[in-house]
Amino acid sequence: MNSPNRRSLEVDFFRGVVLLVIAVDHISGSVLSRFTLHSYAFCDSAEVFVFLGGYASAAAYTTLEANRSHAAACRRFLKRSWEIYRAYLFTAVMMLLGGALLMWLRIDTPMLQVTEWPSFLARPIGLTLDIATLRHQPYLSAVLPMYAMFALAVPFAVPLAERKPVVVLFGSLGIWLFASQLAQWLPSAYAEGWSFNPFAWQLMFALGMLARVQPISAEFHNSKTARWLTRGAIVVFLTFAFAKLFLETQAPPGYMKQNLASLRIVSFVVIAWLFAQAVHAGWIRELAKSLPSVVNIGKQGLVCFIAGACMSLVIDTTLRVVSLGHYQWIAGLTGDAIAIGGLILLAAFWRDRKEAQRARLPKRPPVPAHAANQRDR
Repeated sequence: MNSPNRRSLEVDFFRGVVLLVIAVDHISGSVLSRFTLHSYAFCDSAEVFVFLGGYASAAAYTTLEANRSHAAACRRFLKRSWEIYRAYLFTAVMMLLGGALLMWLRIDTPMLQVTEWPSFLARPIGLTLDIATLRHQPYLSAVLPMYAMFALAVPFAVPLAERKPVVVLFGSLGIWLFASQLAQWLPSAYAEGWSFNPFAWQLMFALGMLARVQPISAEFHNSKTARWLTRGAIVVFLTFAFAKLFLETQAPPGYMKQNLASLRIVSFVVIAWLFAQAVHAGWIRELAKSLPSVVNIGKQGLVCFIAGACMSLVIDTTLRVVSLGHYQWIAGLTGDAIAIGGLILLAAFWRDRKEAQRARLPKRPPVPAHAANQRDR
């Protein structure tokens, strides 16, 4: 997973799987969502996606810095933050349109309120400004402002993680401990604040960065200590799964996810260690090679996230209208298939589109390494 000059096949595969899971998890009638991570662990796809986002950001930054310069890497992540903000605005508009569709179809669902459509009808100009300034974040667009903030921090955080990983780790833990207090400084029209507190979730992003720039050695993976850690992780995972399946009687309160509760962190770390061992053994690479469509979804991450959010809202709305009685699971499974198939097709289209754009660009001679800084001035 740690090749310095090329994309990680395993990371793209994991990102693709997570994007598919995010899509089906937000379909209330989904059949597949009954078997996804949140059913067996105290974390879900959000932790995985943020962790992988940190890993991929560190990989992109170090590659850009090595091949070009620090200034070029900084500019790229400034541009990336702007791209994520624009994606947030687009997703927010799609959520509003989804709310309009729900109201037009007269579907009685709590989702109507979280799309912010009723608020938009009451004060369109005010809500538009609130969305632009992040005070209102309609439904599934709410995770993107956090990512935009993380992208701005990458040029500072990644070099520090390379030089002083202990400072980054304990600094991130310190921010996480005071996340609830720090969140009061965020612009928000909601009494409870942002759906994803960036001061808490930065810990997961930082862990992803550290996993990239301070990788666990093969010697440690093969050590006796690692084998004992794996056994312990399996025990903890099975204990958590038993608790989720047989002891939990109601969903955990929302603030646990909002502020990244310690139970969620422990649950994620346990699962991450088990998958790290699977990656080290080569199992994930072989699986990824057999599922190139899923890998491609991971490569087109931002586009597929937006599309998945929109598709899940439309499919969820449709399933609330369609009633098949005892055979409702067929409609749910059909919705899952449409979401997965739609993301696979979109990712393939987007890949081909980018390749066609690159083919039209004039070819430039390679720039010598010693001249990179001159070019970036």
